[in-house]
Amino acid sequence: MASKKQEELLEDIVLSPDPRLEEECAPLMEEEIVSPETKKLAERMLDDMYAADGCGLAGPQIGVMKQIVVIDVDYVGKKRNPYVLLNPKVITADGPMRSYSEGCLSFPGISVDVERPSHVIVHAYNLDGELMQYEAEGDLLAVCLQHEIDHVHGITMVDHLSPMKKVKALRAYNEALANGARPGDVAE
Repeated sequence: MASKKQEELLEDIVLSPDPRLEEECAPLMEEEIVSPETKKLAERMLDDMYAADGCGLAGPQIGVMKQIVVIDVDYVGKKRNPYVLLNPKVITADGPMRSYSEGCLSFPGISVDVERPSHVIVHAYNLDGELMQYEAEGDLLAVCLQHEIDHVHGITMVDHLSPMKKVKALRAYNEALANGARPGDVAE
């Protein structure tokens, strides 16, 4: 059973078919990147992500139409290693295509097989205003970077599916919602 605080954090998460999940997000202005408000937003997003046992969360998933992403693919229990990516850009996405079963906090109760390039290089600013480079290959970080950056461009995991698979996934999602699925719930 989730705590009251955890339930409040889960309420922040925007669920499909909210139209904000299909919109392009605005980049943060230079002065916004190092602002206390952006730091506070990143903390809120990390709290939301951890409350839902997620490994990534993007601005539009909490209704903030800015290019901000938080990721932590390494955390176990209380040990955390979060990344905050501001104005992230995929510089390179190459290597063999790899299929990975993806879930999404905005589509609770389902997972879908998405094929993505296995290697990715991303540039993004951190909370100190430094331009950082993230590189990942063949692992969860490679998938998560691409999945979350898709969100700031209005693309969700089901948009990568064929029309028939998308219909099937959305049907399963609606059924999961009808059965009470909440962010962080995974397909059984």
